[in-house]
Amino acid sequence: MLGEGILKGLAETARNFIGSYYDAERLTTVQYPEERLAPKEAARNFPFLVFDGEDPMKGLRCVACQICEKECPPKCIFISKDTSKKPDYMGKLQFQPRVFDIDVSVCMSCQICVEVCPFDAIKMDTEFELSQVDRFGGLLLNKHQLAKSNAYYSRIHPTEAGEVDVRLAAEKAKADAKAKADAEAKAKAAAAAAKPPDPVKPATPPAAKPEPAVAR
Repeated sequence: MLGEGILKGLAETARNFIGSYYDAERLTTVQYPEERLAPKEAARNFPFLVFDGEDPMKGLRCVACQICEKECPPKCIFISKDTSKKPDYMGKLQFQPRVFDIDVSVCMSCQICVEVCPFDAIKMDTEFELSQVDRFGGLLLNKHQLAKSNAYYSRIHPTEAGEVDVRLAAEKAKADAKAKADAEAKAKAAAAAAKPPDPVKPATPPAAKPEPAVAR
């Protein structure tokens, strides 16, 4: 029947309109900003940088590999790498970004930076109230503004963050086991090198061969 889809749509709209007077579940309007809906776990807006530990700058997972900067379609990420390695929150020497800026006025929230990051250092935020008086400077976020803790990441994306934590813990355990095995091998080799050589025993002279009998 011609127009059947339109009629079904109008009927659904009328059902929701009438039902909104007695069924709270049919109320689709929220009195914002007095009332707020919690964002869905899969929601995403603009990227942020994840850090571990207590110090946001020391605990950044980012090692300034610049893959996200190269892969960003609108080119809104700018990274400058430090010239020397610094200890991270676990004491391991890592390169860190000296500058990490994201222009959220240009960012299109495509999440490509998240997909290409090999260190789980950049994730998508759910924060959307980012209005600024300064359209340009106020929307250019530096690494201090972008840094957010792993606890925050776990709060807004619990399922995804849990999977990342398990994977990183497994990788850390594997690296620790390898480091322990290497240390034990080096200690064993050093002990073997420091051990004095066994004394050389005097050689036993060979037994004298009997002279052959001479025929007369």
